[in-house]
Amino acid sequence: MRFCSLFVVLQFRDDNMQTYPIVEIFHSIQGEGFHSGIPHVFIRFGNCNLRCEWCDTNFLSFEEKSIDSIVEQVLSYGCDRVIFTGGEPALQDLSSIGKRLKSHGLTLSIETNGTIPIDSVIDWICVSPKDQLYPNVPIKQRTGDELKVVYCGQDMSVYDNLKIGFTHHFIQPCYIDDDTVEQNGKGFQLVEKIVKESPGWRLSLQTHKWMGIL
Repeated sequence: MRFCSLFVVLQFRDDNMQTYPIVEIFHSIQGEGFHSGIPHVFIRFGNCNLRCEWCDTNFLSFEEKSIDSIVEQVLSYGCDRVIFTGGEPALQDLSSIGKRLKSHGLTLSIETNGTIPIDSVIDWICVSPKDQLYPNVPIKQRTGDELKVVYCGQDMSVYDNLKIGFTHHFIQPCYIDDDTVEQNGKGFQLVEKIVKESPGWRLSLQTHKWMGIL
């Protein structure tokens, strides 16, 4: 019993000393996908195993933060929903930080490219595959709650097998910050047409960008 208690104490100390690459932590409204319109605390991790041309995050600029400081900041917002995003959050040890956050009654979601299996500590898995840019990088997380495809002109039939493992299916226009309203509008119109012609898929829009919020 004493050995077990000592092990637990040492493990807790190790977790406290662990750090994570954090780009930012902020409280905002989820602007896209199934939980659109619901407040969340976003934990944006640094680093990614892919380099998508439309990515709007500088995931190479981050600060190493301890679990204690991360949990303290998350709890300060008084919000019971947390989203792990990035970069690619699955590159991190999500078990340790996830267990600490869930000990406070928080619900955990993740936004991932699906190339790394997701730890079971996560409550809601949203996979946004990037195989339209990286066809030779396999999707390893093939089950989850939400499949969110960024449409760049790819053949949607490539997701016929993948979508079987997910409950909710979304198509999202590829929004380019530097493009004009007219250029992005053409992409929106095309995605609208695809959704109408593709039973089982729903439209997802990045409403937070329209609102001018994070």
